[in-house]
Amino acid sequence: MNPQNLYNNFDLVSKNSFRSLPILCWDFHHEHMKETRTFLSNLKTIEQIAEQFKWDETNLNISERLKEEVVLITDLKQKIIFASEEIFKMTGYKQTEVLGNSPKMFQGSETSALTLSEIRFAIKKRHPFRKTILNYKKNGETYNCVIEGFPVFNLKGNLSHFIAFEKAA
Repeated sequence: MNPQNLYNNFDLVSKNSFRSLPILCWDFHHEHMKETRTFLSNLKTIEQIAEQFKWDETNLNISERLKEEVVLITDLKQKIIFASEEIFKMTGYKQTEVLGNSPKMFQGSETSALTLSEIRFAIKKRHPFRKTILNYKKNGETYNCVIEGFPVFNLKGNLSHFIAFEKAA
């Protein structure tokens, strides 16, 4: 069949709008590919950290949670060594701005002291926790953040890091 005849069969779609369809599809495809590359890059970095420190990550379900949540990894001194790229959408901070800092950088005057105390207690006891906390974005806006934190142990059973899965509530 002649492509021109096929094109003429679209009575309800003008020629100009029909021609714009591929551009719209490309925009969608490009955004999807960008998200996929970001996901794979984040996952690769986390896997490298896990391999380097010989984590027992069997129960963390990192690849599934990385799709929907921000992932933060801290060392034992509570310094951020990894933040997934989605941190920017949630907080306004780029990955490079949070690395080396404490998660305290997201807290402010209205952050609940009681909730912070409960989180510190869970970290001290090396227990998993789930808390909702009032955090601050880079521009000063507040948001409720659901944090699910876990101690991460290496294959010898020694505490290695802490990992948090976070999302705005």
